[in-house]
Amino acid sequence: MLRVAVVGSGPSGCYTAQSLLQLESEAQVDVLDRLPCPYGLVRYGVAPDHAKIKSLQGNLRTVLEHERVRFLGGVPVGGPSGLPAALLRGLYHAVVYCVGAAADRRLGIPGEELLGSWSATEFVSWYNGHPDAADTGFLRGVSSAVVIGVGNVAVDVARILVRNAADLRSTDIPQAALEELTASRITDVQMAGRRGPSQARFTTKELRELGQLPGADISVDSGELALDSVDAAALPAVRRRNLEVLNGWAARSPTPDAARRIRLRFFLRPVELLADGDRVGAVRFERTAPDGHGGVSGTGRYEDVAAQLVLRSVGYRGVPIDGLPFDAVDGTVPHVAGRVIRDGVPSPGEYVAGWIKRGPTGVIGSNRPCAKETVTSLLADAPALAHKDVPTDPVAAIRAAGVDPVPWSGWLAIEHAEAALGARLGRTAVKLADWGSLLGAARGSRSA
Repeated sequence: MLRVAVVGSGPSGCYTAQSLLQLESEAQVDVLDRLPCPYGLVRYGVAPDHAKIKSLQGNLRTVLEHERVRFLGGVPVGGPSGLPAALLRGLYHAVVYCVGAAADRRLGIPGEELLGSWSATEFVSWYNGHPDAADTGFLRGVSSAVVIGVGNVAVDVARILVRNAADLRSTDIPQAALEELTASRITDVQMAGRRGPSQARFTTKELRELGQLPGADISVDSGELALDSVDAAALPAVRRRNLEVLNGWAARSPTPDAARRIRLRFFLRPVELLADGDRVGAVRFERTAPDGHGGVSGTGRYEDVAAQLVLRSVGYRGVPIDGLPFDAVDGTVPHVAGRVIRDGVPSPGEYVAGWIKRGPTGVIGSNRPCAKETVTSLLADAPALAHKDVPTDPVAAIRAAGVDPVPWSGWLAIEHAEAALGARLGRTAVKLADWGSLLGAARGSRSA
């Protein structure tokens, strides 16, 4: 019987487990996650008002409730308090790392450390109730915000900033985040990208949502659109549709009585965050222009945009896992078809899938073929791997290493507690947003 550990319970981890179940009838899979809650970015990265995408949790749940799969939450891997990679290698025939890309890329400009300058991921983690997120008072004293980046995460945070907070009561957003958004005094949000609209990475559905927010006006500078000289007919369909939406917004009249405004900006490169006392007060941008080779170059002209909140959304990077090789340039674990490469050769029993394998590219569905490729490699190696003696149940060794896993029943107890909290607040289920509450709720059932 093949025993496999999958590290990470987000989409890539669950799709890896699913492929193992489908392709190997006797595989037993333990899905480990450092959080006591499953689903990864579907729970903690998808905006609370995106119910359709969040409903994917139901599909992932089916995998994690399979009779040959066991969820072990609260199990960190690597780091000073985590299980060593070498220990996992000894407990399972194979280990598949599906840990994503947890670090944000930085702008690398003066003023980035000012109060009020955050990564979009920090903001997303806060309003999604991630237990590691700090309540920094993101919105207190803020009337205008700048979101740097033009991808779907940038669209999400811009939408949450201007959405009527009452519309979020029917979601699972933590109560503290809901109350802070309700009290928000933000009136202006600008979203800026250094390239043109034809190169923006948002998808059309998410983009259109910005123009459908009650009480919010959206505008695009027609002059900035005109700078983009790309032949629209040669673009992929999604980018052609994006341009149609943007041109439509640029042509329409503003709504003078709108309570909040979103402005989409292009050909602006941030060069400095300007201080107002001890916090950010404005973003200095250099105007860019197409360089004729698919990129942009600076023009030497600058524009300052007032903002007490700056959220950067310029990409992600994988982080090293203690005990595994790491490519610091790409932010990935070196591999061939999912097999981890050590010293130029595949390392027996070690695999990767998801963003730590291929970098932060694609959408949730992109993880399916990625996981299947890795599992195909693993199962090709399985006859040699299966000769290794491993424990019948590795949980005893995990506990002996000082880590007490949260079983699936513990996660169900968390779900029950979140439903009860929502009922007390007159809402649907409301997320528990701190480690103490999550682990306290999970203690009702500790048998793994």
